[in-house]
Parts: sequence; structure tokens; C-alpha cells
Amino acid sequence: MSVVIPTLNEAGTIGDVVREIPRAFAGDVVVADSGSRDGTDRIARAAGARVIDAGRGYGRACARGVEAADPTSRVIVFMDGDGADRGDLVERIAGPVLSGERDFVLASRTRGEREAGAMLWHQVLAGRLAGWGIGALYGASYTDMCAFRAIDRAALGALNLRETTYGWNIEMQMQAARAGLRIAEVPLPYRRRAAGDSKVAGSLGGTLRAGSRIVATFLRVAATPAPVNPRPGP
Repeated sequence: MSVVIPTLNEAGTIGDVVREIPRAFAGDVVVADSGSRDGTDRIARAAGARVIDAGRGYGRACARGVEAADPTSRVIVFMDGDGADRGDLVERIAGPVLSGERDFVLASRTRGEREAGAMLWHQVLAGRLAGWGIGALYGASYTDMCAFRAIDRAALGALNLRETTYGWNIEMQMQAARAGLRIAEVPLPYRRRAAGDSKVAGSLGGTLRAGSRIVATFLRVAATPAPVNPRPGP
């Protein structure tokens, strides 16, 4: 199993994030860095991660992290590098995929316990609205767009994700739902980011830019044909 962590100027958190992941369970950790200038890459390597230069864009970093992951890894886990996701609990979302019980498992921040201030009201609302929209289109039930998620690698490759920015997460959820993947959400605790400012929720501009990309991605995916038989296996 491989863990992919997209980063941009996460020097204050990335070391602890990498070290918190149980190596007995996830031996391959790839930090896909989008041009950090604060030493994120150096700190991540010192903590035991492999670091790649992923170029700009959240979705691009995720995709290039997958390309760089250990080729023997059957399951890919994505998580943020800001210290909010509980990397020590990675087995709770990756375990059902590794066992073959599920194809795609997401952490739900809205159903789990959250530290005060860990999510703003508009983040909670956005997750609920996205889940409602995907449910109306494809029948799948989501409560969140949390970055912390695990997916079967073959199933991920068949989804043919195109989004290179902040629409990556919702595109994956939409394509997985209409492809008929076996999906589950797992309530997990969620912390406030440990350092720095959020690129999305930390400013009005960041929120508007991310929100516009999410909406544009939703509309694009909803208007395009579904992939053919992306689910692996029987």
C-alpha cells in the first residue's frame, strides 16, 4: 500500500504527518510537492518519505503521486499534509480495500469528532451539498469531500480522472459512484491544521477559487459519459 500526500509549503507539519503513518501498514509514503519554498521536501525526506516534484495543482500532485507510488501497491491512500488527517488511523480506511471488501473508502469528518475550528461552516455545507448532488445523480451516499481516502489502484486508473486542481476529490467521488464501485464512508476524528494557513479555507479568495473549480468539475462530470466497466474483478 502507498500513501500519497500532496503538499505546498507544509514545512511546519509534514514531518509529523509522515512519521505518524504506521510503516508496518503503509511502507511507501510519497510526498508530491507542488513547488514548496519552505523546506517541505527536505523535512519530508528526513522523516522517511519519498519526495517528487509534482508541479502546480492539487489534482496534478495527486495523479503524479500515484504514478510514482510503488508499482506493487494495490491500494492508494490520499491524505493532506497539514496535520489535520489522522494518519495513525489509516488502517480504518485502507483495511476494507486491502481485504477486497470495498473498492473505495473515505474518511468522513462530518460524521466523526472534530476539534473546534477544524472545519468552517461552509466546508460542512459544501460536503453535504456535493453528497446530495451525487446521490441524486448516481444513488451513492456521501457526507463529505475529505481528502483522506483509500482506493483500489486498478479501479482508480480506470476512472480516468482529468481534474488537475481542487476538483480532484469530487471528480473521484462522482466517477466512483457512477462506476458502481463498492463505496463506504468511515467516521474519523479530524484535527485543526497544525501549522500555517489553509490554501482553501484560509482566505475568501482561496475559498472562492476552490469552490468554483469544484462546481465546474461537478457540472463537467455530470454532463459527460461514464467510463465503461471500470470496476475491477468480478
